[in-house]
Amino acid sequence: MRILYGIQGTGNGHLSRARVMAKSLQEAEVHVDFFFSGRCQSQFFDMQCFGEYQVEAGLTFATQHGRVSRAKTAWKNSVPSLLSDIHSLDLSGYDLVLNDFEPVSAWAAKLQGVPSIGISHQAALKHAVPKAGESWFNDALLNYFAPVDISLGCHWHHFGFDILPPFVEVEPAISNNAHEIVVYLPFEDADAIVSLLAPFTDYRFYIYHGDKPTLQCPEHIIWSGFNREGFKLRLSSCGGVISSAGFELASEALTLGKKLLVKPLQGQFEQLSNVAALELLGAAETMASLDNEALRRWLKSAAPEPIHYPQVGDALVKWLLSGEWHTGDKLCRQLWNEVELPQSWQRKSP
Repeated sequence: MRILYGIQGTGNGHLSRARVMAKSLQEAEVHVDFFFSGRCQSQFFDMQCFGEYQVEAGLTFATQHGRVSRAKTAWKNSVPSLLSDIHSLDLSGYDLVLNDFEPVSAWAAKLQGVPSIGISHQAALKHAVPKAGESWFNDALLNYFAPVDISLGCHWHHFGFDILPPFVEVEPAISNNAHEIVVYLPFEDADAIVSLLAPFTDYRFYIYHGDKPTLQCPEHIIWSGFNREGFKLRLSSCGGVISSAGFELASEALTLGKKLLVKPLQGQFEQLSNVAALELLGAAETMASLDNEALRRWLKSAAPEPIHYPQVGDALVKWLLSGEWHTGDKLCRQLWNEVELPQSWQRKSP
């Protein structure tokens, strides 16, 4: 079987899931080519596991001051360029397009009649899971941004639907240093992050951010660019995580038993819906803005018990190779039977 795997490059969550899948596909000796869009090629990093991958512009969202900017998004994206990318992508040598919310390969598969299977967190939002910010536009986005023949979503809880558990691969938790905090707020202003953390001198904050602050960082604030291996190691030993409301990092924190404080990207339907789910499950503290008092309360809170999710990538690849793609519901149930959810989650529903 030859597979083209299309992955949305905006943010790091899709990439984290793709890395889990790349390892499983390689172990199964599946011929797979990787296709990314939504980010400039120079902005990708730690991509060795994907071999010789392809990058096109695709579509992405632009942000400003911690929220989606519609004006900048419209300016940044080109519909004629997107259509050109779709029509120029030749899928004649592939048996299947695997897709993680990536529009170019999804539409190319649809137009060329190549079977397509979507695996993404966005697909879970097509079910009646906890959501916020619903609108006709967001419904259209979920259905038409990257359309596929078969769609499998993933979420922290099944909420009674045929949804996969998260794709998680983390370093084992080596310690739980309550006074060491990992901070990943990529959409927030760098100086605003320094101002938020500066008063809390009893803690050490390890910030991973694409920009550097103009303010002088106090000694308890350690600033660095994003390095995946260093980040994973720090994540395994920290006491908690302050992050945007992206899906994959929250999944890693829950798996490791790290307490979580999230600040969603305002105007972004997926992140607002993630907040709704986390609040329903009681799995994280949330803040609508960079809030000193919310941070103060959260720093004093206890760590949760870790959640042991199964190896979703291995099971999914085995299912793909079986060709029995009509049995996605059976795959989902099988994987959730391997998960022992916290007692407080057991009867949660939207």
